[in-house]
Amino acid sequence: MLNRRNVLKAMSAALLVLMTAPGWAHLKGYDPVAYFTEGRPLRGKAEFEYTWDEARYRFTSAQHMTLFRTEPDHYTPQFAGSCAARMSRGEKADANPENWLIHDGRLFVFISPGGQELFQANPEATANAGYANWQLLKDAPTGTKVAQ
Repeated sequence: MLNRRNVLKAMSAALLVLMTAPGWAHLKGYDPVAYFTEGRPLRGKAEFEYTWDEARYRFTSAQHMTLFRTEPDHYTPQFAGSCAARMSRGEKADANPENWLIHDGRLFVFISPGGQELFQANPEATANAGYANWQLLKDAPTGTKVAQ
């Protein structure tokens, strides 16, 4: 039966699918440039959307979208938005874009504030371990672990 409640349920389900689809996995609709220019995560707008490297990004303004388009490697999150702390331990896990930091001019995102703390305790070693594991896990599904 079609009623308001069922329509709202269907719309919510569709939105959830869209926002968690692989193309959104990197930052889940957050503006990658805002971390650098505003110093905080901001949700992008649908009218400022750009696809790069098989991922869709949203931006808060046309200016941010232009900045990204001219230098996408600078603004994209490391490990395609997977948790940097988990990646350093050999696990591919989705991050929460609200937990982040910029190190050495690169954006890293984490599942929780604890991941940020772990990273900050030894950023070079954590980043290097993450980069090594990323070579093994970049094409693997979320939840995959490097065999120990």
